Amino acid sequence: MSLQLQARNLACERDGRWLFGALDLEIQGGDILRVEGANGSGKTTLLKLLSAQSLDYQGTLLWRGEPLRRVRRDFLSHLLYIGHASALKPALSALENLAWHAALAGQPSSEAERVAALATLGLSGFEDLPVGQLSAGQQRRVALARLVLVRRRLWMLDEPFTALDRDGIQTLEALLSSHVGQGGSVVLTTHQPLRVEVPVNRLHLGEEGVDVTT
Repeated sequence: MSLQLQARNLACERDGRWLFGALDLEIQGGDILRVEGANGSGKTTLLKLLSAQSLDYQGTLLWRGEPLRRVRRDFLSHLLYIGHASALKPALSALENLAWHAALAGQPSSEAERVAALATLGLSGFEDLPVGQLSAGQQRRVALARLVLVRRRLWMLDEPFTALDRDGIQTLEALLSSHVGQGGSVVLTTHQPLRVEVPVNRLHLGEEGVDVTT
């Protein structure tokens, strides 16, 4: 069955203020959705709702036509979420961090697979260093190596370009293009201009309301 995540009349309030309301969207295989908006507009909050991390919303979220709350386990088996923080243990090496994340996702990996994933992100030679000794950009690359290692069809990425240099940006853009070109889906927040080889849908959150364009 193909991927399909839908939001119908989705709304969320924080501290007495509506971040967004009356939001309708649909994400299918081959889609990439870029969520835009100023700081504090609700981008991260929306990703946490769409990724089933938070149930604090009004409206309806559907996964393959079923209420997301009811089929959350099946949904999570297709999801790879990488947040704004890299979620790495500083004392562990890049290889050890990837092994931990892969096992947590229920996809134990070989050392060769982890080495190859790090090489894709330009980290050959840094595999055994504690990630606490790596630069912010290198730590971001370690986190993004999960995109290569953990096989999930729906990616949700919160500011994935943070701290990346030009080569890192190009590598990530290539991964996004390849994933969507193979029928996967991506939802991401970013302030970075997005240069990918597939059409991008845009969702803008702001005081004037919600604007969805293709």
